[in-house]
Formats: sequence, C-alpha cells, structure tokens
Amino acid sequence: MNMKGNTILVTGGTSGIGLELARELEKLGNVVIVTGRNAEKLAKVQKENPGLKTFRSDVSEVKEIEALHAALSRDFPELNVIVNNAGTMRTINLHKEGESLEELTREIEINLMGPIRMVTKFLPSLKKRPHAAIVNVSSGLAFVPLPTAPIYCSTKAALHSYTLSLRVQLKNTNVKVFEIAPPATETELLSGASEPEDLKGVSVMKTDQMVRESLRGLERDRLEIRPGQSNQLRFMNRVAPDFILGQLSKPVDRMLRTHSLSVDTSISVDLIMCARASRVGFWQAAPHRW
Repeated sequence: MNMKGNTILVTGGTSGIGLELARELEKLGNVVIVTGRNAEKLAKVQKENPGLKTFRSDVSEVKEIEALHAALSRDFPELNVIVNNAGTMRTINLHKEGESLEELTREIEINLMGPIRMVTKFLPSLKKRPHAAIVNVSSGLAFVPLPTAPIYCSTKAALHSYTLSLRVQLKNTNVKVFEIAPPATETELLSGASEPEDLKGVSVMKTDQMVRESLRGLERDRLEIRPGQSNQLRFMNRVAPDFILGQLSKPVDRMLRTHSLSVDTSISVDLIMCARASRVGFWQAAPHRW
C-alpha cells in the first residue's frame, strides 16, 4: 500500500488505536478524516491535532453513514482509503437475566454491521480511484474467543470472515483489502472491558508499538496483519485449540463466582423477607388462634 498522498477515513478515531493510526498516517503526508460519536472528544482531537479533519458520525446508525458519505463525497472527493476501526467491547455474563435485547446486541451494530455498511456505501467510489484500500480492524480474539466477552469476539470472528470474502470478491479491482488484528492493546476499550485479575500473564501491547507494526504491514502489502500475540493466538488455535481456549476461559470462573454470590445473596434476602413475613403473619393471627 502506498503510504503517502492518500485521503483516509478512520472511524472511531477519537482515542486508542484509531487516534494513533490517524496521527501517524497524517505525519506520513496523508489527508486524514476521523469520525466518532462524541462531539466533545472530536473537538479535543481537533484542538490537539490541527492537521486532522473531524466529522461526528455513528457507524451503528444507517442515516449517519449516509450523511457521512454525502459529506465526504462533496468535501473530500479524493477519498481512497477507509479504515473501519470503530468498535466497542463489553464483558457479558450470559446467565444474567433482564438484559435489554437491544443493548445485548449493541456490539454487533457497531463492530460488524458498521463496517459492512460502510464498505457497501463507499465501495462504488473507491473502485473509481486509481489506488484504493479498505482496512478492517478486527482482533486477535477473532481467532480464539475470550468467553467473558462473547458478543465482542463473535463480531470480530465474523468481521474476519467477511474480510476474507470481501478480499476475494474484489480481487479483480484496484481496491486492496487489509485486516489488522490487534492483540491486547493498552487502550480505553481494554481497560473498560476487563478486570486487572483477568490480565494476569497477558502481554499488553503499547498502542504506538501496535500501530507501528500495523503500518509496516500495510506498507509491505501484508493483507492480514497480526501484531504481537495475535499471531500466537492464530497459531495456537490451529495446533492446540482446546488448550488455548482453556487459557482464555480462566476469567469465566471469577465471573461465575460473582454471579453465584449475587444469586445466593438474592436468595438469602428473599428467605429473610419470607421469614419476617411469616413471623408477622403468625403474631397477627395469634389472637384469633387463642
């Protein structure tokens, strides 16, 4: 991939991997537009990085994707690279009752449907450019799931599969399709979706190091870029799938213990309330019995 003179769109570019990618790509001599849902964060990015262009947009909303496409087609007709980076990750206990069905699948809307819709909307114009690229940011967890984040891992596995199919279908076009599968990286997303206990023994990669390796891969036309432990996850899933899944399943024990304690506490409270009600009922009824 040519690393200079591009017009690049980076979704989810207000923090973490997206912001670091945007900064480094802009330094290389590219026009870079970053999007995000939070207007305040975008304003901060713009202030601290005056070379970046910003646009408020939510990839989980179809109308906002359409508005983004219309605006960029007008203001940046030379756009030739899209980096689908926007994503969210949650720890989800599938035993939990009362979860909003809409909220349960929120990660699917952002992590999977967002990139698919973005590609579908921008692909016609990308195919008209002499050189173009689509970069989908998945995860090392696309190869082996972290069971405490079941929906997130499902979306990344699906995005990996979609990217493979997209690459094959676009083989006769001028659009290259890349995938970056980051390992555990020092970002807000990781810290917000995991407990310190869950990260024991995990080598967490610095964001700037992860981005440097990713850019090196793009420059060398490595279509599937697996920095750090992501490469090990993919390898281990081939040679010892049960073992590596077992290693990533250890945080589930803590989750289940917490759930069990929560259920036990709930039951204890119910029993206490029932006992109190029984005693009240007995003394209220006593005069009539005697």
